[in-house]
Amino acid sequence: MTAIKHALQRDIFTPNDERLLSIVNVCKAGKKKKNCFLCATVTTERPVQVKVVKVKKSDKGDFYKRQIAWALRDLAVVDAKDAIKENPEFDLHFEKIYKWVASSTAEKNAFISCIWKLNQRYLRKKIDFVNVSSQLLEELPKVTEESVPSGENQSVTGGDEEAVDEYQELNAREEQDIEIMMEGCECAISNAEAFAERLSRELQVLDGANIQSIMASEKQVNILMKLLDEALKEVDQIELKLSSYEEMLQSVKEQMDQISESNHLIHLSNTNNVKLLSEIEFLVNHMDLAKGHIKALQEGDLASSRGIEACTNAADALLQCMNVALRPGHDMLLAVKEQQQHFSELREQFARRLANHLNNVFVQQFTQALLQLYNRSYFLSVPGHDQSSTLAQHSVELTLPNHHPFHRDLLRYAKLMEWLKSTDYGKYEGLTKNYMDYLSRLYEREIKDFFEVAKIKMTGTTKESKKFGKLRHSVHSTLPRKESAVKQETESLHGSSGKLTGSTSSLNKLSVQSSGNRRSQSSSLLDMGNMSASDLDVADRTKFDKIFEQVLSELEPLCLAEQDFISKFFKLQQHQSMPGSMTEAEDLDGGTLARQHNSGAPLPVSSEKDMIRQMMIKIFRCIEPELNNLIALGDKIDSFNSLYMLVKMSHHVWTAQNVDPASFLSTTLGNVLVTIKRNFDKCISNQIRQMEEVKISKKSKVGILPFVTEFEEFAGLAESIFKNAERRGDLDKAYTKLIRGVFVNGNFHHICTNPLFLFISLKHFFEGVEARVAQGIREEEVSYQLAFNKQELRKVIKEYPGKEVKKGLDNLYKKVDKHLCEEENLLQVVWHSMQDEFIRQYKHFEGLIARCYPGSGVTMEFTIQDILDYCSSIAQSH
Repeated sequence: MTAIKHALQRDIFTPNDERLLSIVNVCKAGKKKKNCFLCATVTTERPVQVKVVKVKKSDKGDFYKRQIAWALRDLAVVDAKDAIKENPEFDLHFEKIYKWVASSTAEKNAFISCIWKLNQRYLRKKIDFVNVSSQLLEELPKVTEESVPSGENQSVTGGDEEAVDEYQELNAREEQDIEIMMEGCECAISNAEAFAERLSRELQVLDGANIQSIMASEKQVNILMKLLDEALKEVDQIELKLSSYEEMLQSVKEQMDQISESNHLIHLSNTNNVKLLSEIEFLVNHMDLAKGHIKALQEGDLASSRGIEACTNAADALLQCMNVALRPGHDMLLAVKEQQQHFSELREQFARRLANHLNNVFVQQFTQALLQLYNRSYFLSVPGHDQSSTLAQHSVELTLPNHHPFHRDLLRYAKLMEWLKSTDYGKYEGLTKNYMDYLSRLYEREIKDFFEVAKIKMTGTTKESKKFGKLRHSVHSTLPRKESAVKQETESLHGSSGKLTGSTSSLNKLSVQSSGNRRSQSSSLLDMGNMSASDLDVADRTKFDKIFEQVLSELEPLCLAEQDFISKFFKLQQHQSMPGSMTEAEDLDGGTLARQHNSGAPLPVSSEKDMIRQMMIKIFRCIEPELNNLIALGDKIDSFNSLYMLVKMSHHVWTAQNVDPASFLSTTLGNVLVTIKRNFDKCISNQIRQMEEVKISKKSKVGILPFVTEFEEFAGLAESIFKNAERRGDLDKAYTKLIRGVFVNGNFHHICTNPLFLFISLKHFFEGVEARVAQGIREEEVSYQLAFNKQELRKVIKEYPGKEVKKGLDNLYKKVDKHLCEEENLLQVVWHSMQDEFIRQYKHFEGLIARCYPGSGVTMEFTIQDILDYCSSIAQSH
């Protein structure tokens, strides 16, 4: 080890002006044994820097190389693992933990002892030594000669440090004196022995002079000794006086100690009093409810605006007192417990009083609304009343009752509902349920009556109005009297499962029966020739369109107003949902339809937004069935009404989805739109089926079929309805189906044949050219293809000279003339269309020749002027 140390000092540390103090042979713990050395070094220059250096022996030789160095000041902890048992493992905590295993315990202990001494000597920061024996930190361990060679330990831990202690650097003055002395002696550098002998002689001379000077000053020394003796006597006298003074002050010291202790107790008492006062002030300021607030909670008037405001302020103050964040230990105080119990009683008492009052308000508003509703129904059912005047009145009054006054009165309690929601959710939930029960029955009665009036208006006041004369007696006989009905409805609301009853269902039956007698099951394109008749005139359809639009216009603000009120009154947030989250999946071709929920089934409440939707579904559960009944009635009256309904409903759905795609209104109208779309698809399918059922005599020549004219009239009607409509795509798809039916059933493919079909070879050749271009071959390179070179092109063109073309056109004209009648110059129209198609194809092929065979000089055997001349002469000759 000594040889290694000297080699490391010579090769690594001396060139860097460093001195090696201690060394230990180690390897990393838990890994394959690769030995290295940890060295403790100090620099020879000041300020001294202490480092721990890791040295590793090179794999390609016997020399050593410096691998990494850490400053000793960065060392935080030295962990020796075990302070009692011998253990060669130890850890050094630098920026991370390095785990080492020494070759022997003695080397580890010597290295740790050296680190401890360097830490004590040079570092202000004290390194933590963990699991290190106290003896190891006090003195050098005795190292056996087997583990460490003799003299090494001493030199590492003691000798070098003593040398460091004894070494003193010369100051500037000393260096200057030495230089002057060496300059005065010529042999100072050349002959060191002579220079040393000279210095020795001069030192002896100086010592002799010093001795003579001391002997000469003996008298002065004796005088100095006498003076020192006298000074000692004076010191003894002063000490006696100080002792007497100390005895006198001892009693004063005891008194001062007592006063100091008393002052400390007084200061401690004052501090405690200040803290106690602070705690009392905190409790009084935060847990004291004013008497006015208590009185408002117990006796406040919940009917007046001033009383509601006072109760709201009192409830907020009570909530603040109950939610105050108590400091540790406050909840153990008896007064705090009593106050909290008092607050709980006030909260329960006011919550119960508020819930009862709001329930009474709900009942009062419901009773008032029912009185207005029965007044209207009673007016309809008075015997002898002129039905036509009633219908005329309701044609103006096709409106739903306005609930804005009820909402305005209830919104005064919105803040109290928010308080109730945060303090007693059970009562809040009970009020929510009661409100839904009241409103669902009220809206069900109002909406049913509203739809019955709409149905009466749709059925009209023509011949069938006589049948509606029976309606007065039916309604009058089934409606209970106003007072008893209101009482029955109100009592049913207080019961467990009471239901609103009425007799308006008979109106639905009568209106559907009358409409069935008035018109057939559905209209068709074949019947549109009689559209001027009284049953299918445009005025009736316009009237239906206006009634349907008025129904939707009344329902939409009603639902939005109620939803807005629910959000504000019950303090439920209305968040915007992600676009496209439709509850209805619709195939625009009239195919598969899927619904995510039934309007009568409650949805799981996962958020406040879902709760709003669930409340709206329960309150307005009758809207979707009533709309479906109204749609069925309109479709029964005239199947073309589905066109009006599709446009109107699509517009309202689009408007509702822009506001909130997942709202109740958007969902309900979307469901109804699916039904309307089905009726529209069924209407188109009926027209196509009736076209297919048309039989045309094969003996007579073909003219303009009846349903072609009627399709033209249908298109005019549809265009006027779908002008600027959102569902224009549905009409275009219906056009595709209808036009396909018109042409397929007319067998036009037998007569409207492409003229070039007569020239199969020419057609196939140019189709092959287009196929090569579509495959990626450049147009100018097509002529290099073997099957489409210039020779093949000339060969195909020669097969169709002008004479053959004229002959083919003449045969085609005869075929068309054979199948078409002379109605409305149909032959001339078809022949002109075929001529235009032939010219279009000719120009297309000429363009392909110019692009794919440039400079070839190849052209068709006939020109466009030849085609025009051929067609003109053929038409004139026949």
